[in-house]
Amino acid sequence: MLSYDDLTSPERELWDAFPAGHRVDLRTGVPEDDLVAEGGQWGPGRTVRAAVMVALLLGANTTQPGAVACLRLAGARISGRLNLAGAQIAHVLWFEDCWFEESMDLFGASTQTLVITGSRVPGIEAGSSRIEGNLDLRRSLVESGAPSPFHHDITALSLTNARVTGGVVLNKAEISAPGGWAVAAGGLVMEGGVFCRGGFVARGEVRLLGAQLAGGLFMQGALLEQPGPRGVALALDNAVASTLNLSGGFTANGTVRLRGARISDNLTFEGAVLNGPPDGHGPSLVALLMQAVDFDFTLARPPSSTVDLRGAQVSYLHDSEHSWPDVVELDGFVYGSIKRDEAGARREAVGHRDSVAHRVAWIRRSPGYNPQPYEQLASWYRKAGHDDDARRVLLAKQRHRRRTLHPAARVWGHLLDATVGYGYRPWLAGVWLLALTLLGTLSFGTHSPHSVKQGEGAPFQPFVYTLDLLIPIGGLGQRTAWYWSNDSLQWLAYLLIAFGWVLTTAVIAGVTRTLQKN
Repeated sequence: MLSYDDLTSPERELWDAFPAGHRVDLRTGVPEDDLVAEGGQWGPGRTVRAAVMVALLLGANTTQPGAVACLRLAGARISGRLNLAGAQIAHVLWFEDCWFEESMDLFGASTQTLVITGSRVPGIEAGSSRIEGNLDLRRSLVESGAPSPFHHDITALSLTNARVTGGVVLNKAEISAPGGWAVAAGGLVMEGGVFCRGGFVARGEVRLLGAQLAGGLFMQGALLEQPGPRGVALALDNAVASTLNLSGGFTANGTVRLRGARISDNLTFEGAVLNGPPDGHGPSLVALLMQAVDFDFTLARPPSSTVDLRGAQVSYLHDSEHSWPDVVELDGFVYGSIKRDEAGARREAVGHRDSVAHRVAWIRRSPGYNPQPYEQLASWYRKAGHDDDARRVLLAKQRHRRRTLHPAARVWGHLLDATVGYGYRPWLAGVWLLALTLLGTLSFGTHSPHSVKQGEGAPFQPFVYTLDLLIPIGGLGQRTAWYWSNDSLQWLAYLLIAFGWVLTTAVIAGVTRTLQKN
């Protein structure tokens, strides 16, 4: 049990200031002497034992009537471990430009606002804690501490299953656990926002699996680095958030994983850089089954590796020439509208001359053949009133599918493509019929055939005879009434009959497919 006589001079000053909530400032005012990085060299005149602060926070010094007790300390070296695990803390903790000798333990604690700005802390364990107010770590360096009770990985900042009624402010902070978890916050419940802006740096995985971020996550300009073997820089699997803002120079040297995440408003990567894992073995973005209203993917430059959007659903997709890598997984990706960023202006990506070619090339970045991306794109064109573009997309789908068929089916596919464009270009059949009719009329018109029955039947008409050969159903009476002694013309007649059957079959198959799809 601490007694007042056992306290050092700075500890007595803090003890006396606590009941009235006054700040104790141990800084010298000389910049080079107040560098937090050199805090380990600060002497007894700037050192406060963690045990003294624990005693104060747990009621060792009664509060002063008419004042709000608060622990406010600046420029101090804090020796020993600040162990408040499971404590019920009714006071605000405020540390500024302090150097902590050991990690801070708030596991399972209930506390008021906790502010640690411009300080150095070797790990903060706040798993299962409840913070009534804000957790503010602006400009602080939080380095890897001991493994969390929830896992065996080295963790710098643990907020696993914690609940914060205010916000978490990490602006300009550096959270470092190379190869481990810089931030472990699976199951975190936030009523405010999480702010990691203005030069925030995380070395190690930022892990927010299943987090509930009602106020959103804001990481504009943040740098996330994952040098470890996992390769994941940011994990938001199954998280629920109002907004995810990963823009304004946000850089991830590792995978950004949003598998199953649900964003009720805006998900933006505008101006972001997604480098993927440093070793190149892993995707830049995994958004499998992700849901968002507005998905802005206008990056500063193309991602270095795969983007996986399988099963994702968004209402509005914004992209640009820098959005897509060489491989994009699109099977099951559903969107309501696409807007393309060109020269700083955004407009609907329909109606342009190269729109369909550009979008089909986008789909072709997906490995293998999957019909859904083509059907989704065609549906979008159709809803936008561009039926011709929708048919061009569906034609591209059939051509892609043809590559996966056995040789005989590929031959038939080429025939359907050349004759009626798989039913999406029925006018091609008319062109073929016109060309063959002209060929037959000219060829048969230069010779005289033999009548099957002399003196019977209608006079020979080259044009009508050619049509009779090309139309396989019914008859015009010419084909059965005349024959050729000239072998070349007889073979031409057989060829026109064959073409007639092929064209008719192709037209029926193509039109049937079109009616089924539309």
